[in-house]
Amino acid sequence: MENDIVKTIQRQIFENKDIEYKNFQSKLIPNIEKDCIIGVRTPILRKIAKSVSTDERKTFMSKLPHKYFEENQLQAFFISDIKDEKECYIRLGEFLPYVNNWATCDQMCPKVFKKNKENLIEYIKIWLDSKEEYTVRFAIKMLMTFFLDSNFNKEYLYWIAQIDREEYYIKMMQAWYFATALAKQYEKTICIFEEQVLDDWVHNKSIQKAIESRRIARDIKEYLKKLKVR
Repeated sequence: MENDIVKTIQRQIFENKDIEYKNFQSKLIPNIEKDCIIGVRTPILRKIAKSVSTDERKTFMSKLPHKYFEENQLQAFFISDIKDEKECYIRLGEFLPYVNNWATCDQMCPKVFKKNKENLIEYIKIWLDSKEEYTVRFAIKMLMTFFLDSNFNKEYLYWIAQIDREEYYIKMMQAWYFATALAKQYEKTICIFEEQVLDDWVHNKSIQKAIESRRIARDIKEYLKKLKVR
């Protein structure tokens, strides 16, 4: 019965494959073997997700690891929709070690996290210390998503600044975080760049992303250009 549910979902995915889109996606996610990408557009995947019942979702989520990128995307959709906070953290704990690409990582944003930020920040601390590349990336994204507005604390900037990892997708998320922080919390963030707290690559990439942002004023962009590490 459990395997039948997984096979049914796989069949739905394959029925909607698009070879041109598969080729396009494989270039965007080069660290995944091309044979593990079916090539299904996100709106169609979301439509498939809506057709899966609550019980079927639970069965599907328990069958880890998945083979295909699209299956991992569905898992991300399902986890993001979980309404019970405790269950959401359990499912994340099971799935995060198997996340193997930036797209699936960034797809997850559980709505239930909005209810209890104090609990979330404790999990973020744990995830930031993970050995898994995409668990750390996910932690940074959650800090960026939920803690750069009313729940902001300047201390969080240094949590991200102190991450000393060489993985490309962690460093890119650090840069995205700091560019967003410059847009939302400029006065408290600019010292990170004036004091050159970050490694040179993250420092310059953050500035590049900030300069490309429409949310940052022109005069600030001109100042940021002067702070680039040469």
